[in-house]
Amino acid sequence: MYPFSFYKNLVKWENKAYNLKENFEGRFTMKNIQVKDIVRECNGSLVFGNENIECINFSTDTRKIENGDVYVGLKGEKFDGSKFFKDALEKGAKVCILQNIEINDEIKNKYKDRAIIVVEDTLKALQNIAKYKRSLYNIPVIAITGSVGKTSTKDMVASIVSTKYKTLKTEGNFNNHIGVPLTILRLKDEEAMVVEMGMSNLGEISLLTKIAKPTIAVITNVGTAHIGNLGSRENILKAKLEILDGLDKNGCLIINNDNDMLHMWNEKNKKYNVIDFGISNKSYAMAKEINLDGEGSNYKLNIENNNYDVNVPIGGEPFVYNSLCAVCVGKALNISIENIISGIKNFKLTKNRMEIIKVNNITIINDCYNANFDSMKAGIENLAKMNAKRKIAILGDMLELGEYSEKLHKAVGKEVAKNNINELIVVGNESKNIANEAKKCGMNEENIHEFDKNDDVIKYIKSNNKEEDCILIKASNGMHFIEIVDELKKQLK
Repeated sequence: MYPFSFYKNLVKWENKAYNLKENFEGRFTMKNIQVKDIVRECNGSLVFGNENIECINFSTDTRKIENGDVYVGLKGEKFDGSKFFKDALEKGAKVCILQNIEINDEIKNKYKDRAIIVVEDTLKALQNIAKYKRSLYNIPVIAITGSVGKTSTKDMVASIVSTKYKTLKTEGNFNNHIGVPLTILRLKDEEAMVVEMGMSNLGEISLLTKIAKPTIAVITNVGTAHIGNLGSRENILKAKLEILDGLDKNGCLIINNDNDMLHMWNEKNKKYNVIDFGISNKSYAMAKEINLDGEGSNYKLNIENNNYDVNVPIGGEPFVYNSLCAVCVGKALNISIENIISGIKNFKLTKNRMEIIKVNNITIINDCYNANFDSMKAGIENLAKMNAKRKIAILGDMLELGEYSEKLHKAVGKEVAKNNINELIVVGNESKNIANEAKKCGMNEENIHEFDKNDDVIKYIKSNNKEEDCILIKASNGMHFIEIVDELKKQLK
């Protein structure tokens, strides 16, 4: 635990770290890049076109190209985006960045007002352009990673930061080696940026953080997500700590001090400025007198020897932790406590993450974007606290768990039984372990249903729903449970 004076000095850090220059209108100046910048940064070749063309909006999808966009033709396992450059030009793309492609004279003559750049690797080019774009902005950049809670923490942090700065944040699931660069390339006149960083293997966060160059890094927790790829929680911790590889030398790291892995690391850490938060272990920001229910929570925020009332609009203890993390970011940026509390109260959660949907007298908790044991446990605990006559969990396979899959699915089954969920519905081969373990732990077999397809679940719920049911729908994204959500929204009306 650091002395109180350390935190007081750290709270002042933002004013020292950023010498933000505003133009005469009081707005931050938009810094666009030009074709010649791309050629230079990517060691590319300008096939034709004006090197002074400004590049503002970037897209990797010809279906979404708008007039004046820059098209980057990425190469995937099953497609080569460079081959679709003509579609991009026809839809109004001003610049195309391509690889392994030859441009004939007909194209050059037809699109004289455009520009085409050829590079060795379009993905690396995209990342290099984003890195250059980031270098043009002397603004707060908050990078967030963790096994669970990245997206909701990002949403809370952005809500708080936006009370002081015009803020750009990661949209949807744009948190990987393509999504992070595209987020950075959306920078215009924003005064701060909040970037979510996901990973499934070692080295991935290191790549992203070196592009984004965060001034504040956040690790929400270290759990079991992707343990099948990484082999141990120790390796997951190592992967998450890669976020420090690109952290500004004057920056700080914000961590969950109640997470066992992060707590142990923090006890040994001597190198980085750390701000911690927690409920159990003594931390800079702590939640006391917590009142939880299914649709929200409130607590006393204890920080700098003061107490404040905080209301979180989403239920469950994990969202208390996420809000404490957001508090720490706000304090590091010298945002007033009033604005911090308001930002938490008014934040909007990204779709498909603990989204509460009311259909007549039935409540659907749509949390089907992704799943691992930690988020499954949190979802089940939250379902148990909901005010409903009958609590139903529709659960599917958790992917990328490797040799740990059976053990962790069984652990979910124990949580279902322990929390007295009224009815359990599972889909998928691995999820049979959830059902079997719930039976072993005492759940009535008549209330457990196993299905092979999402359509079978939809038919069952349609025929067996009751007034004031509350239904949790959760699985890894690859299980396509959004199909269940969408159909139930239609059929239960």
